[in-house]
Amino acid sequence: MENVFASSFKSRNEDEEALSWAAIERLPTYTRLRTSLFKSLAEDKNQGSKLVDVRKLNVDERNEFIERNFKVPEEDNEKFFRKLRDRIDKVGIQLPTVEVRFEQLRVEADCHVGIRALPTLLNTSRNIFESALGLCGIRMTMRTKYTILKDVSGIIKPSRMTLLLGPPSSGKTTLLLALAGKLDPTLKVQGQVSYNGCRFDEFEPRKTSAYVSQNDVHLGDLTVKETFDYSAWFQGVGHRYDLLVELDRREKEADIIPDSDLDLFMKATAMEGAKNSLITDYTLRLLGLDICKDTVVGDEMTRGISGGQKKRVTTGEMIVGPTKTLFMDEISTGLDSSTTYQIVKCMQQIVHLTEATVFMSLLQPDPETFELFDDVVLLSDGQIVYQGPKEQVVAFFESCGFKCPERKGTADFLQEVTSKKDQEQYWVDESKPYRYISVSEFARKFKAFRVGLQLENELPIPYEAKSHKAALVSQKCTIPKMQLLKASIDREKLLMRRTLPVYIFKAVQIFVVGIIAATVFLRTTLHVTYDDGSLYVGATIFAMIVNMFNGFAELSITIMRLPVFFKQRDLLFYPAWAFTLPNFLLGVPISVVESFVWTAVTYYSIGFAPEASRFFKQTLLIFLIQQMAAGLFRLMAGVCRTMIIAHTGGALALLILFLLGGFILPRGRIPVWWTWAHWISPMSYAFKSLTVNELLSPRWMNRLASDNVTRLGTAVLENIGVEQENYWYWIGAAALLGFTILFNVLFTFSLTYLNSLGKPQAIISPEVAKEQSFREGSEERSLKTRSTNGNDAGEIQMPKVSHVGHHAEATTGAAPKRGMILPFTPLSMSFDSVNYYVDMPSEMKGQGVTEDRLQLLQEVTGAFRPGILTALMGVSGAGKTTLMDVLAGRKTGGYIEGDIRISGFPKNQETFARNSGYCEQTDIHSPQVTVEESLIFSAFLRLPKEVNDKEKMVFVDEVMELVELTNLKHAIVGLPGITGLSTEQRKRLTIAVELVANPSIIFMDEPTSGLDARAAAIVMRTVRNTVDTGRTVVCTIHQPSIDIFEAFDELLLMKRGGKLIYSGPLGQNSQKIIKYFEEIPGVPRIKERQNPAAWMLEASSAATEVRLGIDFAEHYKSSALYQQTKAVVDDLSRPSEGASDLYFPTQYPQSTWGQFKSCLWKQWWTYWRSPDYNLVRYFYSLVTALVLGTVFWQVGTQREDATELTMIIGAMYVAVLFVGINNCSTVQPIVAVERTVFYRERAAGMYSALPYALAQVIVEIPYIFVQTVYYSLIVYVTVSFEWKLAKFFWFFFITFFSLLYFTYYGMMTVSITPNHQAAAIFASAFYALFTLFSGFFIPKPRIPKWWTWYYYICPVAWTVYGLIVTQYGDIEDRIKVSGIEPDPSIKWYVQNHFGYDSNFIGPTAAILVAFGAFFALMFAFCIKNINFQNR
Repeated sequence: MENVFASSFKSRNEDEEALSWAAIERLPTYTRLRTSLFKSLAEDKNQGSKLVDVRKLNVDERNEFIERNFKVPEEDNEKFFRKLRDRIDKVGIQLPTVEVRFEQLRVEADCHVGIRALPTLLNTSRNIFESALGLCGIRMTMRTKYTILKDVSGIIKPSRMTLLLGPPSSGKTTLLLALAGKLDPTLKVQGQVSYNGCRFDEFEPRKTSAYVSQNDVHLGDLTVKETFDYSAWFQGVGHRYDLLVELDRREKEADIIPDSDLDLFMKATAMEGAKNSLITDYTLRLLGLDICKDTVVGDEMTRGISGGQKKRVTTGEMIVGPTKTLFMDEISTGLDSSTTYQIVKCMQQIVHLTEATVFMSLLQPDPETFELFDDVVLLSDGQIVYQGPKEQVVAFFESCGFKCPERKGTADFLQEVTSKKDQEQYWVDESKPYRYISVSEFARKFKAFRVGLQLENELPIPYEAKSHKAALVSQKCTIPKMQLLKASIDREKLLMRRTLPVYIFKAVQIFVVGIIAATVFLRTTLHVTYDDGSLYVGATIFAMIVNMFNGFAELSITIMRLPVFFKQRDLLFYPAWAFTLPNFLLGVPISVVESFVWTAVTYYSIGFAPEASRFFKQTLLIFLIQQMAAGLFRLMAGVCRTMIIAHTGGALALLILFLLGGFILPRGRIPVWWTWAHWISPMSYAFKSLTVNELLSPRWMNRLASDNVTRLGTAVLENIGVEQENYWYWIGAAALLGFTILFNVLFTFSLTYLNSLGKPQAIISPEVAKEQSFREGSEERSLKTRSTNGNDAGEIQMPKVSHVGHHAEATTGAAPKRGMILPFTPLSMSFDSVNYYVDMPSEMKGQGVTEDRLQLLQEVTGAFRPGILTALMGVSGAGKTTLMDVLAGRKTGGYIEGDIRISGFPKNQETFARNSGYCEQTDIHSPQVTVEESLIFSAFLRLPKEVNDKEKMVFVDEVMELVELTNLKHAIVGLPGITGLSTEQRKRLTIAVELVANPSIIFMDEPTSGLDARAAAIVMRTVRNTVDTGRTVVCTIHQPSIDIFEAFDELLLMKRGGKLIYSGPLGQNSQKIIKYFEEIPGVPRIKERQNPAAWMLEASSAATEVRLGIDFAEHYKSSALYQQTKAVVDDLSRPSEGASDLYFPTQYPQSTWGQFKSCLWKQWWTYWRSPDYNLVRYFYSLVTALVLGTVFWQVGTQREDATELTMIIGAMYVAVLFVGINNCSTVQPIVAVERTVFYRERAAGMYSALPYALAQVIVEIPYIFVQTVYYSLIVYVTVSFEWKLAKFFWFFFITFFSLLYFTYYGMMTVSITPNHQAAAIFASAFYALFTLFSGFFIPKPRIPKWWTWYYYICPVAWTVYGLIVTQYGDIEDRIKVSGIEPDPSIKWYVQNHFGYDSNFIGPTAAILVAFGAFFALMFAFCIKNINFQNR
């Protein structure tokens, strides 16, 4: 019988709801579209509803809504969107759709051929020279046209999911970029792309469609949710609002009451300018990112979300926008198959129910995921082999004589059937003998196939349907400018809060340097006299320099932000001004604080003019100098765009501003040809304003100079060549303000019109160029062509692995076995009850979590044995990589508990590192060496001394063959996603680098992520070959295809929270694991042809646990399988009889000398192939030498009076300081990149820190020697110092060691800071002190007693000391010095005024050498003892 009370309550609820709707109906349209009904579960679980403003939903309300409507995303999403579609259909609204067509699309690139393309110093110099000749119309270099896409045509239809398949380097990315209107302008494009029949010039394709990149470029300091929120805010709501207005109008007319949840969702996602949009919460749930929404994304040095989660953030960033035409490039890299299935399933529902257009390329789609698509485009070698319904694709290949085997996914079959190496195994036409069918032949056969004919007929027919007004977007910016600015400012504020330590450090630095300056120029030691006037001027100049250098940090911060800026600018999120304006505006308050701190600390303690007005006028000037400097450095960053070039540009700008600012060289002494530069140097205006403000104050003007006529202030100003009028203060202030505005405007222009650097040139091997057989495959997106796919030479070299399926037995032919036959000891590993904790993240503590530690692994027990390939699986975030890191000893933080044993003996990390290999998920390699060199380096360092060099080389060749890298041996590795090898080639290199070490146990973290089926098969073939030699191999794996999954022998399956839910054998055709899970009541049985790996992840998912009310971890603990595992672990934790623990007489395989030789060899190649580093600094020192020479032209011959001598000292101080600072800042990024590789190599036990550091230090010497040779020659000749061989030698010697210690100082700063941005800020803190105590601004005898110790430890002071003493310490000529009668000799003046003793040359030379040695040793010490890697 029906419960009467319940039904009466229900009807009361319905009445309330009807009343609420009536209330909404009566509201004015504007308010009505912002108000909806929110159903909430009250405390007593009864449903109540309330009216809410959809823009002001709080966190709990949004979470409750998502939880109620999207509890199980792939099921609930469809129900929800079906309701949404019904609502729209009910009132007869037609949704906008986009059909994308491309006809005869051809894309070509210019390539260099062979070795000529390697970026060595010589090649780059040649390129620069040839480019210059090219401008005059002379072409020299051998270049080849490389065709990436060859006349492809097709149609991507709305409301159909289209899958793009193809082996790596087949041109998938290029096709997607071409359709999204985002191709690199340097490529030559023919043919046309149209949306709804409109060409690109008729609308804005980048706003109409969205391209989801395969590279994850994000701001590491933002959390996942913030990244999505800002993305949604910048992209606006598109036509959602217009749809809502029309829907509301029609429903009102028809008197339809919508579903309240649906209404709330549509209104909340159609509101522009909401900071926290419901669309973000929805997308987080859809992509399974809601568990990590408050975790920062992270970057190289900040620990953030996992690789798979980062991939989903890249996808989500575009999905939160309003665009319904999506080109998605490899969005499943690093995801497990169940997550990929869930995401693609949700995308499919959105496509079918909202008529969106999606063209998605996937690398290894599972059969279940493949089934979700409607159409397939198969691209190979730049040609379309098939395009049409997925149901027909197998039939097409059967018509060509190829059949897909039973236990093989269709997608895997499609990617292999066009490859020369794998084709034969699928041949089934018994009537004819097999012959290789090329890609072009397949493409021709397709045109004759029924699907091809249909497409051929469809293409000439123009697009008939009338395009919906909202389908194509014509303007670049779709949200109001104020809103854009508000969003940008908001994001900028948040980023500043996250990088607060940098700003605190800068303020503290200003404060500390201020105190130092105040105590050096202390008022008790200064008097208002002509002599002390120059010290007051020195103090003002110092203030100016410190605040100028303070802006240097802007350079690093801006460059770090540029990759994300360029990505978002190209996606039309915002124009350049929306990035530069907040940057400028938010810098102002910080600058106000810093300039006030500086003036407050220094002004009265130095004893500047006591009037309050002059105090505030100086504060204003300091503020303007800071703003001008920040603007200048931002401009440098925007124009130069890479750290090394920008640092050089920054240093060059500073050099010219300093030299011609009128304080090193008085205005009257500046050569005629440089006077223009004096008037456009902001420093000259700053200098004039600051000195006028001080020296025209009453206390200076009320006294007379020594001639009893001139005012004292005027005399001092005359001496330094500054105008003596009060209005110069205001002219200077106005000029600084003008420069600030100018630099920021130019910065905006530079970001508007320039693109990011590092678009790599394609490279073709000479053989291929000769044959002109363009079957080389272009390396995706970066067009870096490498032979992966069809190099004939490669095919001939590798007969052992051709004609082979994925059956491990077949591949263990002679070559691979022979390659792994160096002797080794098989080892087993057992671990019992392993727990791992980290300190509780502050974000979680902020949310009320009280525990101090977060547990990531819970009671994990298992074993790995020789000759058995073990898979470590689980959904993203289950703790697979964490477990691997703990077992391999790669964790640098956290707390580990439990028992880990190697062949029964307790694990000792030092010896274990010698016998184990670890292939990281992120492929970290030195970017400037070739594939073969990477392997030689690893082999020579890690193989024992007993193996001779010849054997090592043979072994390297065999490993290259095993991993199929032989045809890439001369390819440069490059930086991931920017230059060099493709993802899959990098992955194989990572494995090869570990294999050449001949390890007994190998850990591989996701060896197949980011690879297509064929590449994954090659990698797994490699792995299987390795296991069959009797090694112990463990892999974490995300998305195995059936054959890859069944190549494993055992499986450890984990669930979220770091708990084991299965550990045991897979069985033939995965029978054992299937049996285990199917025996659990309620678990669905596996379907026909379903991938067991995907089924298993699905069957053990959190959703299944909720549905069945079971904890799989507890179930496993109580199973017989657990007891078996326990028995195996107990058995392996006791050493076998007669076994002995691992022992090595030395910690490293090679002697220290051997390690040093190998490190030096690699560093030599790295430097030789880093032209942006070496050429840039060579160019810089050349320009500096020429500028110095022309500014101080023939100054060496003029030595009439003290001012001229001071000028010469200024010239020497500048000569060394600026080139030194540039050497220091350009070496930092190089050392920082190499350091991440160093962490990996040291963890692998390849070498100790000392040989590595020594190699890094020594490789600099020849480069600095060359730099010093031409630099000192040019400067010596143009400044015309005295022509004596001894004097020139001293000049050369001092310059050489000064540049050396500056470079080593730069290295040292990197080794004591977490990244090169921090290193740049830290290093610049000391530039100011180097300047102050160099002996130029305040002579040594005038430095207060309490600071003389710093003078003695200031390296620049000794450089200036050495230069002056060697050039002028022995000259007896007389000079004029005011106040000293008769005229003293130069030797006497140098000794008494500057305190430089001419007999101290020897010790000075020794001290300079000692500084270089000290910084180099500090670098070695710090890199050994300080580890900034967070794992």
